[in-house]
Amino acid sequence: MDRNLQRQVANMRKSLFDQGYLDEQFIQLEDLRDDANPNFVEEIVTLFYTDSAKLIRNIENALENNPSDFERLDDYMQQFKGRSSSIGAKKVKTECSQFREYCKAGNAEGCIRTFQQLKQELATLRRKLETYFEMARQANT
Repeated sequence: MDRNLQRQVANMRKSLFDQGYLDEQFIQLEDLRDDANPNFVEEIVTLFYTDSAKLIRNIENALENNPSDFERLDDYMQQFKGRSSSIGAKKVKTECSQFREYCKAGNAEGCIRTFQQLKQELATLRRKLETYFEMARQANT
């Protein structure tokens, strides 16, 4: 094991929390990892992104076809927020909450704007986590 690489992984992990990308739920996921399944967290995050793609498409379709169906949009976003919470995706979860507030206010423009921001946060988190997991694998070989 490369001590320098392990230090880099630890610093990267810390920065994900310090920058507000992750919250304590991510730590709880890490606590569930064991020798039998050392890639548990990475597998859960991968499932999250697979499931998220479908919800993103549903929200995009709803915003395109009927942007004033705030009940449906809120339902989709509630699901998305729950999934984001399950992996500790703090910034994504915050955008979900903002989107839901715009739904309650009947503000389609706010929903559209917030949805774009949510997708950006989701993509940023994905890139950061992919880099983190790759470095962690290298550090443990």
